[in-house]
Amino acid sequence: MSRKIVPLVALVFLIVALWPKGGSLYELTGEEEFAGQLRGAVQWMYSAIRPQPDQALDAEINFAGLVPFGMNTFLQQEVLPEVREQTLQMLSEAGIQTIRQQFPWEDIEIHGKDNFVDLRNDPAGVDAWAKYDNIVDLAEKHDVEIIARLDNPPAWTRVMTDTIGTHAPPDNFDDYGDFVEAVVDRYRGRVRFFQLWNEPNIYPEWGEQVVDPERYSDLLCTGYRRAKEANPDAVILAGALSPTIALDGRDLNDLVFLQRMYKAGAGECFDILSAQGYGLWSGPTDQRLRPTVINYPHVVYLRDVMVNYGDAEKAVWISEAGWNTVPEELDDPYGRVNSEQQGRYAVQALQRSQSEWPWVGVVNYWFFKRPSNAELDQPWYYFRLLEPDFTPTQAWEILADYTGNPASTEASSEPAIVDTWQQMRPVLAIAGGAILFFWLLYYLAPERE
Repeated sequence: MSRKIVPLVALVFLIVALWPKGGSLYELTGEEEFAGQLRGAVQWMYSAIRPQPDQALDAEINFAGLVPFGMNTFLQQEVLPEVREQTLQMLSEAGIQTIRQQFPWEDIEIHGKDNFVDLRNDPAGVDAWAKYDNIVDLAEKHDVEIIARLDNPPAWTRVMTDTIGTHAPPDNFDDYGDFVEAVVDRYRGRVRFFQLWNEPNIYPEWGEQVVDPERYSDLLCTGYRRAKEANPDAVILAGALSPTIALDGRDLNDLVFLQRMYKAGAGECFDILSAQGYGLWSGPTDQRLRPTVINYPHVVYLRDVMVNYGDAEKAVWISEAGWNTVPEELDDPYGRVNSEQQGRYAVQALQRSQSEWPWVGVVNYWFFKRPSNAELDQPWYYFRLLEPDFTPTQAWEILADYTGNPASTEASSEPAIVDTWQQMRPVLAIAGGAILFFWLLYYLAPERE
């Protein structure tokens, strides 16, 4: 009898270890085509029995209880105030309560230190703050929170000017600290969230030079300190890390970059971690988890690094999430979906973050619209949800239907047992395999006389 029970126990262990979480191959792999689903299922089985990232789901998370629907905007590039207002009105009516909006340093302190007069188009000069004051006024009017992204130094901050890249950091980090303090102080009580830099781990966001986690940490800490001096209630987001597996200096793997940030002391210099959440070539339901795979749930590995460095109470906000509808005649460096898929994936991405990742706060879709169609020949343009004249895509209509429904903010969380089960998968797989292996040795051994 025992000879029959033992393999059954091993089989139960293996079935529990490899039982798929999704109810379909699409839910398991995020793949639409059957061939991709089969390939993805095999890859999932391999990843499912590997040690799983530690998400510390029982931690008390700061800044994770807000309405999670956010949007990237380019309001500073819109010439007409009424266009800015129409954007914010549409977002507000669609239930999107947060925008991630750049406040480019090079567009505010343009010509020199402490010079906030714009002489580029008017010799008499105009107030460089005026446009941003208008954006803040309109956001308040429509009850939209702003995440102010502070980066893009002006050329005067570098001895090499723009020859080292328009995104390169300033020579003197205190100049950046002065700018951060000026913005935080000007909008004290009106803008609460500030993101210090963007994608410092990839080219060209650190300029024409090797990326440097230690120097970025120094820059981040300088900005953090000055922001808190201007307003102790300011909430600081670290620069969003771009998902990449590169280790070539020009780009650096986001997990390695974050580890080096923590070793450099950056953990004391941000309140929220920013990350990018692009799905690229698979949908948001993709359950495959490997550090070298870039898909929507890749952000879970950043969470694992945070937990390992004692930052489990901090939230992750997704600065940019999206899928690309680039036409067939253009290259597809960001993947390619149709507009219906783009909208459906956007909704599913929000639902997944709401139900599975309690440590995720706001998810900002990339992006609402561009001010003109001058970039139609560039693949990145096709992340847009509306055309420059506000013509909506199918994707926007699908997303707005979801975010505009008050019930969508009440998504239920997964039971804690689900995470426990996933953490136990490798143990169950090893145990089941070992039992089956030794049972086979025993079963196949010749009978002793």
